[in-house]
Parts: sequence; structure tokens; C-alpha cells
Amino acid sequence: MSDPTDFPNPTLVSVNGVALEVFEAGRENAGKPIVLCHGWPEHAYSWRHQLPALVDAGYHVIAPNQRGYGNSSRPTEVEAYDIDHLTGDLVALLDHYGYQDATFVGHDWGAMVVWGLALLHPGRVKRVINLSLPYQERGEMPWLELMEQFLGSDYYFVHFNRQPGVADAVLNANTHQFLRNLYRKDVPPSAPEPGNVMMNLATAENPRGAPLMSESELAVFVSAFESSGFTSSINWYRNLDRNWHILGDVDPIIHQPTLMIYGDRDVIPKSERLTDFVPNAEALSLDCGHWIQQEKPEETNQAILDWLKQQDVG
Repeated sequence: MSDPTDFPNPTLVSVNGVALEVFEAGRENAGKPIVLCHGWPEHAYSWRHQLPALVDAGYHVIAPNQRGYGNSSRPTEVEAYDIDHLTGDLVALLDHYGYQDATFVGHDWGAMVVWGLALLHPGRVKRVINLSLPYQERGEMPWLELMEQFLGSDYYFVHFNRQPGVADAVLNANTHQFLRNLYRKDVPPSAPEPGNVMMNLATAENPRGAPLMSESELAVFVSAFESSGFTSSINWYRNLDRNWHILGDVDPIIHQPTLMIYGDRDVIPKSERLTDFVPNAEALSLDCGHWIQQEKPEETNQAILDWLKQQDVG
């Protein structure tokens, strides 16, 4: 199902003071909800390969463009993108569909939101499936400070915060080139370049590796970001330390059954202490980079469906 025309038409759903653009399939499977949470700089369309497989397996699939993305609301205040607001949207989405809880699947920043949801609203999360980004230990030092100390001021998380608007403008001016250069697979390893890696990608003439998707698939992402710009989605990064403070007040242990899927060639390191914080977690790795569910769709679907079946039997 890689043809953009096969993806469900969206509905705008009012939740938590914003409107979310929601792509839904399998309503005939009401009672078995699974919510798919995309990462950055992505779109609900990044789950196009998973939707039909999950519907066939009997799930009611709900894939929102989260706030700041696509045709969902884009509040102007940076604070409107903190973990309270992002998880609040998902809770309100469950309320909208009349569900007490659901299985939540997150990739990249979507995984960060799903981890946060399980911490802040544990009663609303039945199971967790996260891709790429493992549970992030809170530690003694706010995350941004820690990153700046170890990775420097040009590291893109830090740069987005310390130089607001600079990267946004470069990405906005080079949307197609940035996304074309970012969405690659089989990228050969190389020495880190100076500067903000995202701005470097946006201005690089020649992409490295092989394209992750067809031109028509890429066009869905390009069109969405040409319309929305990048600032609202980058604002998620600008709440990293605020999130660190918010999560200081909650029990850091996630008790739900959890599946963690890594890409062996992802730049995000695997967690060596996952089960210290997520005692009911199982982890597996696929031979791919960061864009796991788009790079290895069949393997991702198989891993998710096998695990869900095992949970249902157990």
C-alpha cells in the first residue's frame, strides 16, 4: 500500500483545544484500538504500510497528525508543544472514540510522546510498541544541558533551542531538498560534519544512500511541510527541558507490556537499561536505519503482529 491514493481520507477531530487531522481505518474492529504516533519530520502517512496489516489483524487503527503537523492545529506558543499538551491530545482522542485505553505505537518523537503518555496517564495505555527511540532516563541534569555538554552547541537539538528560527528558515526554504536528503536508506557511514546536521542536509546538493520512498510518497511529506512550515514541529524540541521538569513529578517506571524495535543502523543508540525502567519490555532489532517502519515494512508488521498475538494469547 504505497500508493498515496490508498491512504484513508482524514477527518478533523476537535480535542484538547486543538483540531487534529486523523487518518482512521478499521472502524468495523471497534473495541480493539491501536493509535499510531509519528515522529519528526514526519506525518501519519509514515504508517501507510502498517494500516492495512493492522486492520486485517482486527484492529481499529487511529493515526493522527499530531499538533504542529499537516492540517492539524499549529499553536504559536512554544509551550503548547510540551509533553502535557502532546499526551493530553492523545487522551482526548481516546475520549473522542469512547475508549478507556489503547495500544500505542510510536516512532522517533512519537515514541517519546508514547513513553510520556504511559508515565503521565498510565490508565489510558494498554500496551506500548515503540520504534527507534528507547525510554529516556531522566537523570540529574536537564536533557538539553546534558546534550550541550556532551554534543556541543551545534547539535541540532541544542541549536533548535539556542538559535530559534535559524534552522526553521533554512528548512522552510529547502523543503523538498531537505526531505529528499533525509529520507534515505543504506547510507554509508561518514565522519560527522561541523554545523547543524539538519541544516547541512537541507543545503546538500547530492543525497547519500538510496531513496527511502517513491517520488509520489515523498510528495505527501513535501506538500505537508510546504503548507505548515517546520517551526511548529521543531517546537517539540524546544520543550525538552520543560518536559524533563514535568516528568520529575511522576513514577519513572512503565509497567505495561512493551515491545521496543530498534534499527541496527540507526544513529540513536540502543538502551542498555531498558528493563530497569520498563520491566515488561521485549526488544528486537531489524537490519535498517532510522525510518524503521518505512524501510522494513513487512518485517515491522510481522514483529508487531507476532508480539500482539502473543500478548492476546498470554
